[in-house]
Amino acid sequence: MSGKVETVDIVLPLVISEDQNQWKTSIAKRLKVSIDDIHEMRLIKHSIDARQKKIKISLRIEVGIRQALPKQEDLPQFKLKPLTKNSRTILIIGFGPAGMFAALEAIELGYKPIILERGKNVFDRRIDLPKATRKGYIEEDSNYSFGEGGAGTFSDGKLYTRATKRGPVKKVYDILVAHGAPPRILTDAHPHVGSNLLPKVVMRIRESIINAGGEIYFSQKVNDFIIQNEKVIGARTQQGQEFICDATILCTGHSARDIYELLQQKKIIIENKPFAIGVRIEHPQALIDSIQYHYPRGDVRPEMLPAARYTLSSQVEGRGVHSFCMCPGGFIVPAATQNDEVVVNGMSLSKRNSPFANSGIVVNVEVEDTLNAQQEHGVLAGVLFQKQIEQIAKKAGGNGQVAPGQRLTDFLSGKLSTSLPKTSYVPGVQTARIDQLLPQWIVKPMKTSFKYFEKNMPGYITEEALLLGFETRTSSPVRIPRHKETLEHLQLKNLYPCGEGAGYAGGIASAAIDGMRCAKSAILNQQNK
Repeated sequence: MSGKVETVDIVLPLVISEDQNQWKTSIAKRLKVSIDDIHEMRLIKHSIDARQKKIKISLRIEVGIRQALPKQEDLPQFKLKPLTKNSRTILIIGFGPAGMFAALEAIELGYKPIILERGKNVFDRRIDLPKATRKGYIEEDSNYSFGEGGAGTFSDGKLYTRATKRGPVKKVYDILVAHGAPPRILTDAHPHVGSNLLPKVVMRIRESIINAGGEIYFSQKVNDFIIQNEKVIGARTQQGQEFICDATILCTGHSARDIYELLQQKKIIIENKPFAIGVRIEHPQALIDSIQYHYPRGDVRPEMLPAARYTLSSQVEGRGVHSFCMCPGGFIVPAATQNDEVVVNGMSLSKRNSPFANSGIVVNVEVEDTLNAQQEHGVLAGVLFQKQIEQIAKKAGGNGQVAPGQRLTDFLSGKLSTSLPKTSYVPGVQTARIDQLLPQWIVKPMKTSFKYFEKNMPGYITEEALLLGFETRTSSPVRIPRHKETLEHLQLKNLYPCGEGAGYAGGIASAAIDGMRCAKSAILNQQNK
């Protein structure tokens, strides 16, 4: 009887989920073959189903029936072919996930990427971060948002994305693993790298780009585009340099507000888009574990289970409220980019072993919500609203990057917290009436949603839960429009808006995919001209 290769999904109780003999028994039953016919197995996907008290593990396994599986490298390999001296050039503004993967794709297609990054390299950037956490001072071009690798470098490295139809997610994961990311991201249903590992991955990607002939310039902040005959031919930097290239990919991230201002000043088309604003909530991780894994608080979490995560959402009178960037076993960090604002965000290390769990809880802000400001500020009305909330947080915190804070129970009952629980947020928290600092059209749906979340996760509402203000950088309030097919800007030729900052991505993986798409389209368009 001839052999074959099958892919099979099985579900096993947690306690036997790592026993490969149990895999064989379940696979044989599912495929109606003998256990002896199972020659080889390879795990493709691993996910946890904790919806019921008896936790189950879902496994997708590639199985060789009476034959070996196709050979596969132990780890994905990635090597770029060196560029030639006469390679055409492509300018990439921003070296976050979109910029990094745009550069890799450009090299694969024979184009030389010239990359401009306003911030510093990862090593120097890490030196600047403690200024925010310990001293309350923001280095405005080198912080948790700006610098090599972008905002994602020091924000957990979550890779889960629903953008599977937009491009090759697997290629993104393979490239990350080839540059040092943990191989488990290839099989985990909700993969993450960790903020302690991702900087090394980013540095190795930079080395691949440079070794192949690409150029990367740090501390080069773009402050003008060079435009001739409605065509972008390059960019100027604040440091006084000009860079001329065949095409320009703009992937500056959602916090580069000066780029939006530059586009508005030059009357280059940009648009308002929805975004979200809210708070970051922090619980003891042990509490979230006990809720999600259905065991009494105080029991030790089984070793086979990771720190529990959650995803929550609701609709309140047509307005969406949802959890954002949930960080199990994580820390809250200062994500402001200027010293007159306070912004909070979350991160986790690879082991996710902090005693705290945190998540953004944010409320959708529609274009219609900023109509009054649009009369004066046009398409930057959403940016202005973000900034106003961040400045309110700064004033309420009172010093450096100290954030305003309120117990969840006090937020719901509308009173000032007389004391605050312990927190992972190093700059410190000042008790404040968050329920009064935010607009009521944000506060009211948030209060209703917290009560709804409690029904889904009994114990979520507790005096141990701390709200910190404010989570404002969920996504860009602006979209830079581009052609649906060519991805070129609708007004300017040779300009390719890309990634989160342009309004086309929402995380590391989707930004990386968009970077590859933009590079491919830009190069194809150049070749057809």
